[in-house]
Amino acid sequence: MPFPITYADVLAARERLTPFLAPTPLREYPQLNELVGNGIRVWVKHENHHPTQSFKIRNGLSVVTSLTAAERARGAIGASTGNHGQGVAYAGKLLGVPVAICVPERNNAEKNAAIRALGAELIETGAIYDETVVACARIQAERGMTLVHSTNHPQVVAGAGTMTLEIVEQQPDIEVIVIALGGGSQAVGAMTVLRERAPGVKVYAVGAAGAPAQYESWKQGRRLERQPVKTFAEGIATGSAYELTFDALREGLAGFVTVDDDAIFAAVRDLIRITHNVPEGAGAAGLAGLRVLAPELAGKRVAVVMCGGNLSMADLKRALAE
Repeated sequence: MPFPITYADVLAARERLTPFLAPTPLREYPQLNELVGNGIRVWVKHENHHPTQSFKIRNGLSVVTSLTAAERARGAIGASTGNHGQGVAYAGKLLGVPVAICVPERNNAEKNAAIRALGAELIETGAIYDETVVACARIQAERGMTLVHSTNHPQVVAGAGTMTLEIVEQQPDIEVIVIALGGGSQAVGAMTVLRERAPGVKVYAVGAAGAPAQYESWKQGRRLERQPVKTFAEGIATGSAYELTFDALREGLAGFVTVDDDAIFAAVRDLIRITHNVPEGAGAAGLAGLRVLAPELAGKRVAVVMCGGNLSMADLKRALAE
């Protein structure tokens, strides 16, 4: 069976997360409906309203709350470009668990500062994220900490699935969910929930044209690794498809499109103008992808996910200048 978790795993994750996280808003904006056109009604899931401004707080808390007392004492470690690291660091601070986060050299300085501010040890290693992952695994083995991979961990996917539980409860009439795809935890978590709660709802993925590893893997039916990455959208700047999520993505996605950085920047501007929220690149990619998918999804009720709001000042200035 290609799905790495069950609906029961998502329910258990939600029970562990409920004391720490409030549900995020799901809002319809008439101007977005007009922008997308084709008779589509659009709801935005505001994961940028979490304490770390990203859905990945769900993933980090899901893992750390599942650790035994002995595992908590040894600590947790993960590799990240920012949002996953903040999620694990936040969980560690909340629960008194030591956390180390490995980031690429020349990573987003603002995200590095946010990780440090949450009390985690920040380790800068590797020229690109894939190299950071390798270094992180080595450090984890040396220290005996629990490795919290941003994708390849069942509790990460279960945590991400709690987002879709909220969506189907907040708006039971949703017919489609469009999700920016980095590692795939959001999409696979969503499909796990929908298979049980709303099997008629379809999930579409959106990738960055400058980071096509997941898209090409999905299209070719084989898992590609260490592919070129060139996009400002850090949350979907993925150079590999991942073992835990790949088969489920292949089986479950209704479709997959890619968008270039210009389209993502345009979606950043549109979301700022209409919702008065600031999305990061990955947080705007869902809307950018929906505009590509609009003819296919004409007349549907669609949720897009503003999965994060940690846009750097430099990219904000670039978006507004254009």
